[in-house]
Amino acid sequence: MFENIETKRLILKCINPSDREFIFEEFQNDFVNQYLFDAEPMTEIKEADDLIEFYNMKEPRNQHRWVLINKLEKLKMGTCGFHLWDREKNQVEIGFELMQQYTGKGYMSEAVEALIEFARTNMKVNKIIAIVYIENRNCKRLLEKFGFKMVGKEECSFRGSMYLHDICELELLQG
Repeated sequence: MFENIETKRLILKCINPSDREFIFEEFQNDFVNQYLFDAEPMTEIKEADDLIEFYNMKEPRNQHRWVLINKLEKLKMGTCGFHLWDREKNQVEIGFELMQQYTGKGYMSEAVEALIEFARTNMKVNKIIAIVYIENRNCKRLLEKFGFKMVGKEECSFRGSMYLHDICELELLQG
């Protein structure tokens, strides 16, 4: 079901073991981790292998991840994907990260647009959910651009502290 996606400037490549060094670099990066409150930054390459294995479980699965690759320069810039796909409720949660040197150039906007279309067309979901740390203004602006609405708040406990997150939803029309 999950396949590579091509946009004007990007290839969203299905994550696989060849991405282990990039995944390790990305998820140990302070900029990428500043708003992630669900796992410690990676410290061992095996953690990258485990993440890749999780996103490559046999289908049907409830999660998938792509690596964002700049088509022109063949650079790996970030990751994006889905998790917690609930087929009965026709909804899925979206997540994405971009290395700092590639921010502000519209890459993630292009990737998220492609993910929304993939979710609508291939996954047939009616709702996409995003859980965003309240201080992650760039992420919230990006979601608002695509019509996500804030529908609630959620507290997340991490490292002995509580972090407030906005729950954002995008209703999709099928057909």
